Formats: sequence, structure tokens, C-alpha cells
Amino acid sequence: MAEISAQMVKQLRELTGAGMMECKSALTEAKGDLKEAEVILRKRGIASAGKKAARVTRQGMIGAYIHPGAQLGVLVEVNCESDFVARTDDFQELVKDIAMHVAAADPQFIRREDVTPEVIEKEKEIQRARALAEGKPEKVVEKIIEGRMAKFFEEICLLEQPFVKDPSMKIEELIKSKIAKLGENITIARFVRYKVGESAPASEAAE
Repeated sequence: MAEISAQMVKQLRELTGAGMMECKSALTEAKGDLKEAEVILRKRGIASAGKKAARVTRQGMIGAYIHPGAQLGVLVEVNCESDFVARTDDFQELVKDIAMHVAAADPQFIRREDVTPEVIEKEKEIQRARALAEGKPEKVVEKIIEGRMAKFFEEICLLEQPFVKDPSMKIEELIKSKIAKLGENITIARFVRYKVGESAPASEAAE
């Protein structure tokens, strides 16, 4: 069986819009055959999820999660294309799961494109200073910063965080699996996370 490389996974993601774990699973099942893996994803309905991403989402619902003890609460707006899908159990379960995830994982932004240039530059400065303090050669510092920034985005961006109920998939992949199942585009519009004692919600920047 052909070794499943990161490049093969990336290529299949670009072809289908499916998540990384779904692509890796399909490639493993297809023994490394890219075309066969694409067929497998299409049969599962996952490949179509990426193609629905451009559709407008003007329906949906606002979900809430209050942690036991009432010291922590979350509101999240998740959108879809139709009121019909918004009323389904699958969609409502997704919204609840996302609200609970936000409470647990404390993301600061929805996606990496939302992260402000000031936050990015500050983190790069921190990682540059850290790499130099560790004695890393100047010529490899930028590569190190690039790798650490990817981890930073995973920590602060909701879509890139591992789902708390199933860390094998990211929130983005969870949403894509629901898009495939429900047949409509689904997007996270905004969220706000309140914790007693904090003067401002963590996600003001996400709005």
C-alpha cells in the first residue's frame, strides 16, 4: 500500500473540500489511489460539502450554553440556508455542541482570517524572541516561527480547534460533516463567551 503523505491529503482536500481526517481515511481505504479516494468521499457525501461553501446562509439559530454553577455562559449564532434545516435535530445538536465547545476551549476568533494584524505581529515577536533565546540559528528562526504560528492559530481560532467531544476532528470538519448530511451550507456567524469576573467577553473581536 502506498504511504499516505501530507501532500496527498492536501491534494484530495483541494479536489473535494473534505476535511483532513476524512481525506486521510479515504486515502487509506483506497490504498493511496487518489481517484478512488475521491469516489469514496463522494459516496459518503462529504466531497460535496466544500462545493456548498459559497452558498448564502441567512437562516439558522442562536444557541446557548450555561456551564453548571452558572459562572460561565456562551451564546453562538450558527447559520444555514433554510428554516427547514434550522429546525432539524442534527442542526440544533450542532449548535449546542459548538456553544459547549466555545465554553470549554475559549477561542478568541472564528477563523484565522479574523485574527487582527496586531495580534499576529505580537505573537510572531514572542516566538522569534523565544526561538533566539533557545539558541536556534538565525537562518531557521523564520521556519520555526511559521510552525509555531500554525499551532497558535489552532489554539485561538474556533474552526481550527480540535472538537472537545471528539479531538480527532476539528470544528471545521465537524461542520463539513453536517453540511454533507444536511445538504446545505452552514457557517458560524459570531459567538460571545461570558465568564463571571471577566469585564469583557473574549469574542468581542470575533464579531
